[in-house]
Amino acid sequence: MLVDEVLEALAPAAGGLYVDGTFGRGGHARRLLEAVGPDGAVLALDRDPDAIAAGRAAFAGEPRLELVRSDFARLGAVVAAHARGRPVQGVLLDLGVSSPQLDDPARGFSFSKDGPLDMRMDPAQGGSAADFVAHADQRELQQVIAELGEERFARRIAQAIVMARAVAPITRTLQLAEIVRRAVRTRDGKHPATRTFQALRMHVNDELGQLRAALEAAYAVLAPGGRLAVISFHSLEDRIVKHFIRAHTEVDPVFAGLPVVPPAALPTMREVGRKRRATEAEIARNPRARSAVLRCAERLPPPGAAA
Repeated sequence: MLVDEVLEALAPAAGGLYVDGTFGRGGHARRLLEAVGPDGAVLALDRDPDAIAAGRAAFAGEPRLELVRSDFARLGAVVAAHARGRPVQGVLLDLGVSSPQLDDPARGFSFSKDGPLDMRMDPAQGGSAADFVAHADQRELQQVIAELGEERFARRIAQAIVMARAVAPITRTLQLAEIVRRAVRTRDGKHPATRTFQALRMHVNDELGQLRAALEAAYAVLAPGGRLAVISFHSLEDRIVKHFIRAHTEVDPVFAGLPVVPPAALPTMREVGRKRRATEAEIARNPRARSAVLRCAERLPPPGAAA
């Protein structure tokens, strides 16, 4: 998704090392490998074992690609272990759920196909959505659905879930989707369960916490001149990315307007272009791209460093 825009934003250089924090099925990594040439390399992470297995099969014999099963919150540790001292010239984070995850009913991400109510990016880590739905009290359910799903009917949905699970355990995706549909009958053309499923997925995978940690890790590993590109899919993610970039591209507000600004208060990044969205042609091919937003920033040399 937004592959051309990502390549333009990162401007990969021949021989550089680039980190793809969300490998998926390798679309971005493949284009990065084309751009960096025979002496470049891509270090790719994904916490989904299916993505890692598919990548190792698709890129078998490609020595310039190293695949690591890890969430991107641990990006700093992965780079330290696998970069072999090479400077990182770019980091890409493509957030949210991938199409293969949505399309596989066994993963439990989709409200349109029946499957176990799982939703974990890494099925070996943490509790499933079914576990959370079974044990969270109504107040916690309401809070998660309201905050992470931005769902105005959160109280009604939480109440419906609590009532339904008193009758029978909620273990299937279509079972939960029907409970939500009965609680929220209108949704302007969208499935009534869209926001609830988003909220549960984000909670189960700690997606916002992971994002905050990954942004800090990316900032720490980027070499001067290296770029960070992030694709987000909804306002909660994009707000975190926007505020992170702003915090590093503006003078510390405490010193703003002073004739002399201490070096430690100067910007450490610069924003690269404005936010980008998918073209109409890409949206026609992949409707999910309609909500994608790409932001990019570049790490600046330390104050006083030689040009």
